[in-house]
Amino acid sequence: MSLSNEEIRHIAKLSRLHIDEEEIEDYREKLESILEYVEKLQELNTDDVPELQHAADVSNVFREDEVQGCDSAIRERIVDNFSNREGDLLKVQAVFPGITNGSGSAGENRTQ
Repeated sequence: MSLSNEEIRHIAKLSRLHIDEEEIEDYREKLESILEYVEKLQELNTDDVPELQHAADVSNVFREDEVQGCDSAIRERIVDNFSNREGDLLKVQAVFPGITNGSGSAGENRTQ
């Protein structure tokens, strides 16, 4: 599979990687190698292989979520030193631009 320069740039952008023009060819070779390997894996007959088969007997271990606070002086120092905040709310870059949690402007998420 051959990837165009534009596809390489797009993949880099999605990965939040800054690549220079001279790096594009190196990334193309590496990505094409990965895609070739995936194509090879897709040729395998997996009809008789049960889903989620593992070499070792593995099971999920679940635990209850628990809030772990910190000393109020530490929390205050963190909030005071955070560069982008409103009161004690910290503004961070959105993971999914254009999607908000219902408050703030598009592209911003707020956490407390």
